[in-house]
Amino acid sequence: MTVRARTGKTLSLVVPMHDEADGLALLFERLDSATTGLDVAVEIVCVDDGSRDGTLAALRDRAAADERVRVVALSRNFGKEAALTAGLDAARGDMVVPLDADLQDPPELIAEFLALWEQGYDVVYGVRTDRSSDSFTKRQTASIFYRLFNGLSDYPIPDSAGDFRLMDRAVVEALKQLPERNRFMKGLFSWVGFRQAGVPYARPPRAAGGTSWSYRKLFRFALDGLTAFTTAPLRVWTGVGVVSALLAVIWALVLIVRVLVVGRDVPGYASLMVVILFAFAIQMIALGILGEYVGRMYQEVKQRPTYLVRERIGFGEDA
Repeated sequence: MTVRARTGKTLSLVVPMHDEADGLALLFERLDSATTGLDVAVEIVCVDDGSRDGTLAALRDRAAADERVRVVALSRNFGKEAALTAGLDAARGDMVVPLDADLQDPPELIAEFLALWEQGYDVVYGVRTDRSSDSFTKRQTASIFYRLFNGLSDYPIPDSAGDFRLMDRAVVEALKQLPERNRFMKGLFSWVGFRQAGVPYARPPRAAGGTSWSYRKLFRFALDGLTAFTTAPLRVWTGVGVVSALLAVIWALVLIVRVLVVGRDVPGYASLMVVILFAFAIQMIALGILGEYVGRMYQEVKQRPTYLVRERIGFGEDA
């Protein structure tokens, strides 16, 4: 691998935010401490994803006092994946690090990320080896999702890896070429490839505030990820249909033989209803999965932008 030098390079920190006003002071304090002495220029790209509290006002004040801070204010809440995309589009650094504003992605790891980047890795991602700060239910559902996604997708994502990572400019430019609206960034990070390495860390609790991720949103997010990177849920119904047809033929043969051997057989109403309801349920599940894919095709065909920017702060003449 090609050895790199960080001297003269710029590091962009991309921080999507939604109602994070309570934790901004601590966030910038930690970012200042973590980036001091790295021997790189630093820009901090904060993406306000339609916050309803004082996040945007606090970011304006920070940008006025710190020339490293640049703010992209979206026109409404588009979701974390869209906000992250907006941040990557706005970042101008030779290396880009997305991280969460709640400090569950410890910025102190950036120095280790940079050291591996210098060794020639294009992507250095954090691996959450200790998630005790998350609830038991969230840990279990996350584990199930990673196993399911990696079992179905042709582009597996590292187990327990999130968006927290350092990416070379070449990787960021590759990501910017991907036009889809249904964006599952963890999958896109794996799809583009490049030389990657993982750094384990213990995931700390949120520094302030509460999460806006409900279990309903997490379920939709997981469903988006699965449908964006695999057609296995569609293909499996071909197998279900074939097996069901074979079972129906076998059962028909059994009935014919029984009538010929035993005599006329009057089927029971209960068993008939069970079979009908089971077949109906299978059809509805299959149609539901098909509908998920059709819905995502509909969103892509409309070609609406992933996000809309209301205001850009601190970008100078480029704003």
